[in-house]
Amino acid sequence: MHIYPLVGIISILALLLYVYMGVRVGQARTKYGIAAPAVTGDPAFERDYRIQVNTLEWLPVFLVSLWLFAISWNADRLSAVIGLVWIVGRILYMTGYARAAEQRSTGFLIQMLAAAVLAFGALGRLIWIAFTFGA
Repeated sequence: MHIYPLVGIISILALLLYVYMGVRVGQARTKYGIAAPAVTGDPAFERDYRIQVNTLEWLPVFLVSLWLFAISWNADRLSAVIGLVWIVGRILYMTGYARAAEQRSTGFLIQMLAAAVLAFGALGRLIWIAFTFGA
């Protein structure tokens, strides 16, 4: 049995980042007087809200790809490094987008590329295994 402690740590860090983004949305609701369930109002609130929602949209892609990459390649360290790149991209996305919507692109591109490497790396490896070893 193989375990992947670094991938586990990266997974938890990604979830904690998402929780932090949720806290930011709650703080922005209070700061700008936007009661739930409203999701519009002050542009700063709307940016914080979109940061959280966009991250939620990417979390399944990232987490599933991260684990399948790690398992299929038996690569805890490499998977964790790529996962850390995804987290850094998300942080850059958050900080850029919080300042201005047009400043989100670099962070988004970084996290998208990291997720693509994980997803396509896992898919390629799984196809190779399936056709080589007859799944």
